[in-house]
Amino acid sequence: MAAKPGEASQTDARKALEELCRAYWYPLYAFVRNRGYSSNDAQDLTQSFFARIIETDGFASADPERGRFRSYLLGAMKHFLANEWHRAQAQKRGGGVTFLELDSLDPEARYALEPAQSADPDARFHREWAQESIARALAELRAESEASGKGELFEALKGSLIGQEPARSETAARLGMTVGAVKVAVHRLRQRFRKLLQAEIAETVSDSSDIDDEMRYLLAALRGK
Repeated sequence: MAAKPGEASQTDARKALEELCRAYWYPLYAFVRNRGYSSNDAQDLTQSFFARIIETDGFASADPERGRFRSYLLGAMKHFLANEWHRAQAQKRGGGVTFLELDSLDPEARYALEPAQSADPDARFHREWAQESIARALAELRAESEASGKGELFEALKGSLIGQEPARSETAARLGMTVGAVKVAVHRLRQRFRKLLQAEIAETVSDSSDIDDEMRYLLAALRGK
């Protein structure tokens, strides 16, 4: 809604657009790659897709009453692939509008580490969205921890947030804490992580009552269900 013309100041709208591009660029890139396009073509297509949306005020047609934003975006990409790219061959990457530094994303290196093409590109897109949401929440939590002087504690405990927690006795010994203190720290970290993840999800729903449903969908997407 913030990215729609007239809904916010030009500066705020631009910031919202950049956030949307950052949040959804890789999931859409992986979707395009999974459709059989080369790395270069997938980058061209993804950048051009966002450029086209900006040029045509494409977000103006996004209606919260008609479903989730991620579903709208995926449908828009499918339409773009089917009808627009044929007339955009050999365009300069990004159509002259650059939102992201592609080298900093290193999308192909990331894509190469993942499983081969999925039989269900739509499901893979939703899974990438879930992973991206979690990565953004983790990055925010890391930044908060470092700012408060607890960066070392975060690095030691972050595994507890993603199902890779080492034995707490080992963590306690390494940090010079009691097992009980580690347990409390993990509990607090999980609570804060959940709030940050909810905040990430809240950016793409129009009603706060939908956040819990999206959290459940996120977990299901990660589990491949």
